[in-house]
Amino acid sequence: MNGWWWLIAAFVLAGVELMVPGWAFLGLAASVGLMGVLLLTGMWTAGLPLTLVVTAILSAIAWLVFRRLWPTSQGERRVWDRDIND
Repeated sequence: MNGWWWLIAAFVLAGVELMVPGWAFLGLAASVGLMGVLLLTGMWTAGLPLTLVVTAILSAIAWLVFRRLWPTSQGERRVWDRDIND
């Protein structure tokens, strides 16, 4: 497995994240990028099935970390108490 393909896939997923609202692809892009770096440096030598499983687990962990760092304020509403023209 070539790590460069994994890094290219990470950049594509990061680009998709810019076009899609929400945080759907950010964790996946981070985990695929990390796996690409691990493959390029030779620190990861397992086969494709285990690599995909570890990437999925890393993706879930990254998504949870990103949600913890940047929480959304879904329950918060902005109430306007004055008019902009006043």
